[in-house]
Amino acid sequence: MVSFFKRLTGAGTNSPDEQKSHGSSYAGGSHHEGPQSLFAMIGGHDANWIDGGFSSLIRQGYAKNPVVYRCVRMIAEAATSVPLGVRENSQVLERHPVLDLLKTPNHRQSGSDIMEAIYSYLYTAGNAYLEAVIVDGQVRGLYSLRPDRMNLVSGKDGWPIAYDYSTGQRNVRLSLNTQPVPKILHLNLFHPLDDHFGMAPLEAARYSLDIHNAAAKWNKALLDNAARPSGALVYSGASGNLSKAQFQRLKDELEVGFQGAMNAGRPMVLEGGLDWKSMALTPRDMDFIEAKNSAAREIALAFGVPPMLLGIPGDNTYANYSEANRVFWRQSVVPLVRRVADSIGRWLQPAFEGDFELVPILDDIEALGEDQTSKWQRISSAEFLDDDEKRQLLGLPQRTSSSNPTPKSTGADASE
Repeated sequence: MVSFFKRLTGAGTNSPDEQKSHGSSYAGGSHHEGPQSLFAMIGGHDANWIDGGFSSLIRQGYAKNPVVYRCVRMIAEAATSVPLGVRENSQVLERHPVLDLLKTPNHRQSGSDIMEAIYSYLYTAGNAYLEAVIVDGQVRGLYSLRPDRMNLVSGKDGWPIAYDYSTGQRNVRLSLNTQPVPKILHLNLFHPLDDHFGMAPLEAARYSLDIHNAAAKWNKALLDNAARPSGALVYSGASGNLSKAQFQRLKDELEVGFQGAMNAGRPMVLEGGLDWKSMALTPRDMDFIEAKNSAAREIALAFGVPPMLLGIPGDNTYANYSEANRVFWRQSVVPLVRRVADSIGRWLQPAFEGDFELVPILDDIEALGEDQTSKWQRISSAEFLDDDEKRQLLGLPQRTSSSNPTPKSTGADASE
């Protein structure tokens, strides 16, 4: 059987027609004759990080990273599932004109679509925008606007007076001096170095996102290269060096016959002075799997999602899944919903009669069932409160006079 090397070099008996020169050197353009050795050292470069712009973070994070995508989806879907009510005169109402507007904001989007967009934009861009459609002095509709298309227009005092919404070559100025409410509601997360725009959790997790994506690329490249680290074939035969044609044939044969996931584990027969020298660290040395899981935990931490809910290995911070889910709702979802509801309520309040506030209704949230039960038990067992005060604390309407139960007569009354 003709060996792998002999098949590449022909019969294998004749010396190469052309020898590769050892004398060329690229250090200062000098040229030396005789055997030379090449030593290349690559390292010491600064790490390459993705750009912190919104479009770049969305492409590299939300569109290509499963941890970021799942975190944003979990928060947005959970927050959207929380129903909103109107608190007016210490009572929580589930029917109100402002709730009808939020339920059907426009003919293209439902209320769930609008709220999901708001929560998603807040956690990917740090900013979310709502536009009010004002007709004859009344708010007739609401639209969610993309934050990357919004440009702030500031007044003489530095505070915003309008926003420019740009789509292609079209630019629309949306003024804040409209009645009964400003045309635009700008929601943002806190940014310590910016007076107007917010900072997204995705931006805070940028370095961890890069590490997680780089680990995934390393794994993919490893599979594409026969599930082995890169290396070199060293020829030390007595017949001299390989010719240029022989070198190219050897390279092509290796790429076709031994590279790729389909050729993983295929044995290589080395004869005629060929030897394989590994030139890269093994995955065990790199420990990139643990680095990837650690980066995933840091991403989840930035978004406020317990890693256990994402199925990240090695995270046993919480006793069980239910406790992790309860913490997720308590620390991430409920504060977000309350903040957004409060901002929307204060923005729309001048357009409707009465003094009210928009609040989340948490009674039907399954993950918070134990918390709600504990709250009801504490209030019910408070003997220093009467029934009307207890109902007020629970957000229930007060009983009418006809519904109050008639006190039962006691034995002392009968004897009198």
